[in-house]
Amino acid sequence: MIPDRDTLARQIIDAGRFLYSRGWSPATSSNYSARLSASEALLTVSGKHKGQLGLEDVLATDMQGNSLEPGKRPSAETLLHTQLYNCDARINAVLHTHSVNATVLSRITQGPHLVFEDYELQKAFSGISTHESRVLVPVFENDQDIARLASKVQPWLDANPDCVGYLIRGHGLYTWGASMQDALRQVEAFEFLFECELKLRAVR
Repeated sequence: MIPDRDTLARQIIDAGRFLYSRGWSPATSSNYSARLSASEALLTVSGKHKGQLGLEDVLATDMQGNSLEPGKRPSAETLLHTQLYNCDARINAVLHTHSVNATVLSRITQGPHLVFEDYELQKAFSGISTHESRVLVPVFENDQDIARLASKVQPWLDANPDCVGYLIRGHGLYTWGASMQDALRQVEAFEFLFECELKLRAVR
């Protein structure tokens, strides 16, 4: 059962404070959302400081990314959120963050994806029960045309229904979960692994 709007809004606000406190969503960067119903999502309003969100800083959109609240403008990247909700009914929360580690690692990674192998913390991702697994994280080129970017993400989602997140080069991370708690857990796991990878590359 999906929580009511006020509960979801407070979850988004709390997520923003936590992610800002960890340095993963500086200033007005990042955007967060939660599924409000089968046909609507609740998203952060564009341009708001994520460590200082209030109840007025979220809005409802339809699943095509259109605002349902006059006077409130959703993030330009709303389509990347609603795309995920449309793809998988199990997804109920999406988090997009802008950490230093995610940004740097996405820039220095050669090729179309990053691979995690043999890390114990891979088990923090939904559907993964052993470190003896291979987690592919696609890296998409940044694009200010969000519809065009979404059209590049879609084939990966279709071909990899168990994908746990993706990077946009020089930009940040998208990850999601069945609940806001699940999505936050995955952000933490990704950030740990991003830092490990950067440190490994520094000593090689």
